[in-house]
Amino acid sequence: MANFNVEGAQNVEISKKIPCEKPLIVQLEIMERYTAVHKACAALPKEIREEECLKVLYPTLFRKITNQDLIAGRTDFLPIGFGCVTSLGGVGHYCVFKKLRAFQLQLDETERKRVDALYDYWLDHDLKTQFNKEVLTEDTLGMFIDCEYPMIATARLSGMMLDYPKLLDKGIGGLRSDLQEKLKEQPDNNFYKAGIQCLDIFVDCASHLQQDAREQMASADEKRQKELERICQALENIKEKKPGTFHEAMQLFWLFALLAGVINYGRLDDYLGPYLVADLKSGRLTDEEAYRYIHSLWTMIENRRTTVNGRIIVGGNGRKHPKEADVFLHIAMKVAKNCRYVEPQFTLRFDKETSEEIWDEALDALGAGATYPTLYNDDVNVPAVMYGMRVDEKTAEQYVPFGCTEFVIQGQSTGTPNICINLLKLLTIYMNDGIDPIDGKRKSGPVPLKKLEEYQTFEEFYDGYKALLDYYLDLSVKAQYHSYEVMNQHVSFLFTSLLTDDCIARGKALLDGGVRYLGGTNETYGNINTSDSLWVIRDLVFNQKKYTLRQLNDAMLANFNGYEALRKDCLNCDKYGNDLETADTMANDLYEFVAKGVRDRGIAIGMQYFLIVISNNQLNTEWGNRTAASPDGRLSCMYMNPANNPQGGANKSGPTAMLNSLAKFDAKYHGGSVQNIKFSPSMFNENRAVIKSLFKTYFAKGGCHLMVTVVDKGVLEDAVEHPENYPDLIVRVSGFSAVFVDLSPNIQQELLSRVLYDK
Repeated sequence: MANFNVEGAQNVEISKKIPCEKPLIVQLEIMERYTAVHKACAALPKEIREEECLKVLYPTLFRKITNQDLIAGRTDFLPIGFGCVTSLGGVGHYCVFKKLRAFQLQLDETERKRVDALYDYWLDHDLKTQFNKEVLTEDTLGMFIDCEYPMIATARLSGMMLDYPKLLDKGIGGLRSDLQEKLKEQPDNNFYKAGIQCLDIFVDCASHLQQDAREQMASADEKRQKELERICQALENIKEKKPGTFHEAMQLFWLFALLAGVINYGRLDDYLGPYLVADLKSGRLTDEEAYRYIHSLWTMIENRRTTVNGRIIVGGNGRKHPKEADVFLHIAMKVAKNCRYVEPQFTLRFDKETSEEIWDEALDALGAGATYPTLYNDDVNVPAVMYGMRVDEKTAEQYVPFGCTEFVIQGQSTGTPNICINLLKLLTIYMNDGIDPIDGKRKSGPVPLKKLEEYQTFEEFYDGYKALLDYYLDLSVKAQYHSYEVMNQHVSFLFTSLLTDDCIARGKALLDGGVRYLGGTNETYGNINTSDSLWVIRDLVFNQKKYTLRQLNDAMLANFNGYEALRKDCLNCDKYGNDLETADTMANDLYEFVAKGVRDRGIAIGMQYFLIVISNNQLNTEWGNRTAASPDGRLSCMYMNPANNPQGGANKSGPTAMLNSLAKFDAKYHGGSVQNIKFSPSMFNENRAVIKSLFKTYFAKGGCHLMVTVVDKGVLEDAVEHPENYPDLIVRVSGFSAVFVDLSPNIQQELLSRVLYDK
């Protein structure tokens, strides 16, 4: 078993969490009760144990309804509890040990020993710790996010997009009837028994929120009283009935999502649009009220602060109610433009038939600095999903991005990215006989490596690197698959399973054989630094024979000190992002090798799909900090390229050339790829027709995706010096947005390094 730090960071956190509403002693008591129930139910089936533990948390963890809320439902999160994802506590029955220690320090000395007892118990029962004990190694596979390793792994159920249309069509009562009928057929089925109990928890939570609303009415003004009355009535109606109004539909999906612990919300326009239009036509809602409701939902999502999630998707192929959905889309576009929140990640799917009106609204929002909507091209992505996930066109039309851009099929698949691999770190290890120059440790596993002097051709060198990659890709698919096995041993994710096909039909939780399409993704980092490095080696060492591999590596080990001329040659080599066949072909060759290797291994092990996702959140910077100098001229401990984009400053040929490079990757081999571009406000807003034409040409050439930041570079630089003046400056990091001043200095510098297109 590998050594690992249970108190190490387990996810990337940008947004500051809202403090728990409950007093410290109450928080402690809840965690003690949860632990006691977990211990007492050890001999029971996992489904029953989960349901009993959930009863401890809900409705207890619900916060008070705030004055601006038009629907009810805000929850606290404790260092011990139950969840799906690490950004909201943890996975399964969890303990976040680092946060538990921080909580302990806030207590009086007399209560601190009580925390020690909790800490000791969960060392043997925290689900992610169980996974780490079974999977991590001393030298090759580390804990997410231990940047000393070339590959990191975790266990989580991220990116679930529930079948909210089914929820709205059936209501809680309809789901209950389905479970009861199935239970008659299989009276010993614990999934059905526990599922019914979960619906009882839902009803209890609705009643709890009703009581809160009623208590607040006494001191509220007339306007707020009416709003609270509407909340009460909606909560009452959705306990069993199908929703009959826009308000009830919003309340039902939102409360269920909270209890499931999911942090993405799917094609909101399609399943809420019909309710919205019906209420507008009947006069139950005005346009202004509709805007306020959607704005309120935006605020609720922003307050969850899940960092890289909160996806809301509008537009695209395969919508059941396109006309009604577009009514929601137009209002939501205005909300996104005006709110300028970090979350939700507002996402527009489009195709060649998308109206100019929608295009103009999207560009207006981006031009205002909202960083939303993110743009996804259905003309490329639907066929790509058909191939990559091995599904038919109708199914592929229900693809939805989550997180940094990973794809899943709404209500039908998993897509959790539980593996991350640093291609560049592996290249530096490969060039140093398996030793990582950062810490001097061997990290090549059993793969035999040659001395640099033994390579006679570039192809021979490249094949050796591919052999090391193959070893790591083998590790990655085994770790991904085992993360599902470990989670399934301990939990059922009951609420999530109830709205995931085909769990109810099969009588099984989603990881127990219930999910229709078991998939996953492997996040790749340093892609472009690596391909640019390979091109430098091919050109300078083997084509021009200007340097030897040894000379190049010696320069890298010296961080190019004393090798300034050599580094200049490295930097001046052709680079990806300039529409050059040399560097772009190298990038595509590496991309297809890794992507096909991951996909083939996923199919072989029994998954419907296992695809790479080319993202970076902020890990390209943090991992770069622990990656040695590279042949492309990048210095040691410098950030790596962001996602599929060039290293900052490497793209020198303008936006058209960069987008042409981006469009060359075949989307069918990946499960999502982040493409960022940055403009000054004057360039973007004063040349709108040119920008629209540029984007449409890129998408027509095969571009799958684009995330746009419109910001003045001078503003970013001033924000570094005077952060107090820019509390709401939003930037695109990669697959997510963030408040610029909340980012660490090294991440700020990486963002500043990216080319900003100006007049």
